Amino acid sequence: MTDRIPELRAADADRERVAEILRDALAEGRLEMTEFEERLDAAYRARTYGELTPLTADLPVTTQSSAGGRPAATGVPAGWAERIGGTATSRGAFAMWSGFRRKGRWTAPRLFTAVTFQGGGKIDLREADFEASEITIRCIAVQGGIEVVVPPGVQVRVKGFALMGRFSRTEDGTGEPGAPVVNITGFVFQGGVDTQRKATKAERQRLKEAERARRVELGKRPRKELG
Repeated sequence: MTDRIPELRAADADRERVAEILRDALAEGRLEMTEFEERLDAAYRARTYGELTPLTADLPVTTQSSAGGRPAATGVPAGWAERIGGTATSRGAFAMWSGFRRKGRWTAPRLFTAVTFQGGGKIDLREADFEASEITIRCIAVQGGIEVVVPPGVQVRVKGFALMGRFSRTEDGTGEPGAPVVNITGFVFQGGVDTQRKATKAERQRLKEAERARRVELGKRPRKELG
């Protein structure tokens, strides 16, 4: 990327290549988690090649990064393209004086309708595949609540209406290039619909193990090398 004209506009593919290099660097212990998150955020906000170049100037480009691969040790979900497409396995859920859950490996449809009456429901998309690149979760909650959990990286749009209740919009925002768009809409009366971005336990554990291994490796190096 260093041979590009700095003023030229960067494409989504360019931002994603930088993100791959940063993920590799995190897994290899070249970046602390805080710095990784700062650089990743800057990468997705970058508009030009000139803004992207400094983010990886001090990092090597591995074979996996240049080929578009993603090592499992980073704890980052597989490429979005692999998770989009296929036949929906569930198109709705209903709970009356009770509750429901949709979680684990399943394929979310273009339109999923969730209805609760004096009950609760949870729709977990962290391990889900997506029937299309843009899906809608339609929530109808009467004196009840619905929680929608999305993986980091997806774009979320909340457009629901609430009467004596709430539609949480804290997770509204853009996502990674190529990631699905999740629209959350519907109606709430004396209840609530909340959205959370959350990594799976397995992903968080992999990140912790990578950081622990990095610290162990640093502890084995001679002081001259560390200084």
